[in-house]
Amino acid sequence: MSDRFLQEPPYRHDAPTRVGVLLINLGTPEAPTAAALKPYLRQFLSDQRVVEIPPWLWQPILRGIILNTRPKKSAEKYAQIWTKDGSPLKVYSEKLARQLQGFWGNSRRQPIVVDYAMRYGQPSVESAVMRLKAQGCQQILALPLYPQYAASSTASALDELYRVLQNIRNMPELRVIKHFHDHPAYINALAQRVLGHWQRNGRPDKLLMSFHGVPKFSLDRGDPYHCECHKTARLLAEALNLNKDQYEVAFQSRFGKAEWLKPYAVETLERLGKAGTGKLDVICPGFVADCLETLEEIAMEGKQTFLAAGGKEYRYIPCLNDEAYWIDAVIQIIEPHLAGWIDPAFDAQAAKLAADDRLVRAQQLGAKQ
Repeated sequence: MSDRFLQEPPYRHDAPTRVGVLLINLGTPEAPTAAALKPYLRQFLSDQRVVEIPPWLWQPILRGIILNTRPKKSAEKYAQIWTKDGSPLKVYSEKLARQLQGFWGNSRRQPIVVDYAMRYGQPSVESAVMRLKAQGCQQILALPLYPQYAASSTASALDELYRVLQNIRNMPELRVIKHFHDHPAYINALAQRVLGHWQRNGRPDKLLMSFHGVPKFSLDRGDPYHCECHKTARLLAEALNLNKDQYEVAFQSRFGKAEWLKPYAVETLERLGKAGTGKLDVICPGFVADCLETLEEIAMEGKQTFLAAGGKEYRYIPCLNDEAYWIDAVIQIIEPHLAGWIDPAFDAQAAKLAADDRLVRAQQLGAKQ
């Protein structure tokens, strides 16, 4: 008889119980090649949260046209931002998980295990959940690394997490963090990133905050993403003491012919360039780690668009990536959601004695381990 459930890890009565923290980011191909892009794009663009066109209509277009033309073009773009360690998005996601693990494991010695996964590509959500279970995690807190909630990003990541849990026999307890677009620690980290840039390079004539775009119909149907982006922008501007004339908000990465959230970043850059803007700084507060959309689309293509239109100086401000103040911000975002799961007075020795006692009692009832 076939078993639809994933294989449970071996259970030990004396194994320590831990809490898992799962970071989920968008995803990345395995290599900057057309061969690697094709399965990645197939998975990404087959997500009905991302493309809300009926599959019977969309799949022939995707498989017959897009997957035969776009992988090569996308691979060329990825090749421009690829590092010796791989995709920047994956590199920074892994660093974030490792640094959080170091904080909780070494500084406080709390029984917390941190792992990361990608919604599309590797490491998969399923593999990360099973790794956490294998380390004794009976509770999992999931943090999709999207500051602003959108159905096409946050909800899709949680869809995949819930799908994985449907295939698990012994489910862990689950908590999720929906968004952190207005969390003071996140806003403070963004402000520190901008102020540090200004201290080194001087202030600009204007700051452009570019967020990833989504189709306009998603706003009309109740998606809060547009509002959350503008709230992030307003709070960051307030933290930087900017008036309304000193910053603008735009939306990038438009795909297809449908109307998306406006103003479009490319049109905004052209307008600012034609207006003879002297120094323009651009930051992407919807991304916590640099990736194709920030490094190639904004830092490279955006610069060309602005300068070609008549702009004088263009400066891209990197994402939060692995800055110490960002790590601290993530800790502040996460820790309130661990309440009741983590004992502030946790004692490793006492926990070990309790685990040993469980094993003895279980063995008395006939258990082997």
